[in-house]
Amino acid sequence: MASCAVEGGCASDYLAVAISAVCFILLLSRAILPFAVLKIPLPKRSGFWIPVIQIYASLNLLLSLVMSLNFLKFKKTYWWHSCYFWAVWIEAPLGFGLLLSCRISQAFQLYYIFVKRCLPPIRSYIFLPLILMPWIAGAAFIQIKRPLNNRCHMGIQWTIPVMSLHTLYVAILVGFTGAIWHIEFRFDELRDLWRGILVSAFSIGVWVVAYFLNEIHEDISWLQVASRFVLLVTASILVLAFFSISSSQPLLSKISLRKREPLSFETMGQALGIPNSGMLLPREPAPVIDPDVPLDKLLTNKRFRQSFMKFADSCLAGESVHFYEEVHELGKIPADDPVRRIYMARHIIDKYIIAGAAMEVNISHRSRQAILTTSNLAQPNLFNDALNELIQLMKTNLAKDFWSSMYFKKFKEEASLRSHELEQMTRWNHSPTTRLSAVHGVDDPFHQEQES
Repeated sequence: MASCAVEGGCASDYLAVAISAVCFILLLSRAILPFAVLKIPLPKRSGFWIPVIQIYASLNLLLSLVMSLNFLKFKKTYWWHSCYFWAVWIEAPLGFGLLLSCRISQAFQLYYIFVKRCLPPIRSYIFLPLILMPWIAGAAFIQIKRPLNNRCHMGIQWTIPVMSLHTLYVAILVGFTGAIWHIEFRFDELRDLWRGILVSAFSIGVWVVAYFLNEIHEDISWLQVASRFVLLVTASILVLAFFSISSSQPLLSKISLRKREPLSFETMGQALGIPNSGMLLPREPAPVIDPDVPLDKLLTNKRFRQSFMKFADSCLAGESVHFYEEVHELGKIPADDPVRRIYMARHIIDKYIIAGAAMEVNISHRSRQAILTTSNLAQPNLFNDALNELIQLMKTNLAKDFWSSMYFKKFKEEASLRSHELEQMTRWNHSPTTRLSAVHGVDDPFHQEQES
């Protein structure tokens, strides 16, 4: 026991390494499987790179513990085997510090979006390095003072401030989360966030105790082995819990932003569009096909909008129509559901408004700044000015060419065919000899009472 406590390679050490490997594999599976199996589209910007950084930080944290606490028995012959490389730089700024900073960055965004109802004043790619600076400064200070011994221990006078920094960042994360507890969230993301924080806080509490025991009692062999076992196992649970909680963009990962409730029908007649009167009713009236009708009125018709969107995409100018489509969907969300409205508005801003967005629309600086600096992301007229500008742009650049395009001719033919079918259906409905009766009961079209 005494030999492996110092040099590593105890049975409990290999068991802890195996547990940490399993936890990290589970973490990777949770990150990859939704995209590989369920074909969920990859998130963009911070929704993509923050989880990737979390995986990187989790790997660093686990590896740093394995390498610095002598879990494996090997000779430290190279510079990258040193305690300062693993215990100072990899474990702190690139491990635990980076992991907590990612979660604080996400909680910071949630706070501004749902409590302040505006975009965060600092972008994630700026905020994350800023809150990571204390860890980098601390690591540099320890590197200069070099308090570590040959077993990577630094003594009680250094352990207390180091653990205080760990605890401070956990408290900051809890504080930001506590500031949004009163928001009526959907899809249980706040509950998941709190659950993850409680598990993580408990793990960190156990981890801090084990860290102190490992640092202070170097002369007790069994305590060294047991404390480092607890350190690695709790760290493995910590990284898995942190990655499993949902707090960044839960709507994008769990459901479509355009929420659709499943349709339910009591009778087959309702499913077929046949009411109890037996008359077939059109589900959507045929649009008025007239170039003199204002474009904004024509775009309210879904079939026309889809045809116009295909034409705009063929001209490599479809972002304006796609923007109109998403703002139109945003308008369908009830005003008493601010959470979904804010999520959808943030999605539209990230996709169309911010500079360098994937489908950045051509609007005036005044309209763009009005959206980016809004004090309420849930207001119903947030995108009105931008929408009016884009409609004028579409009238000028796209509408005239659309009327002479093959897309309009095809749309016109399909609209005429639907009008003809509806006309025949109406005549059929009013014919007393051919009117359909509603389907009731077991909805079996072949059901007949058998005569005895």
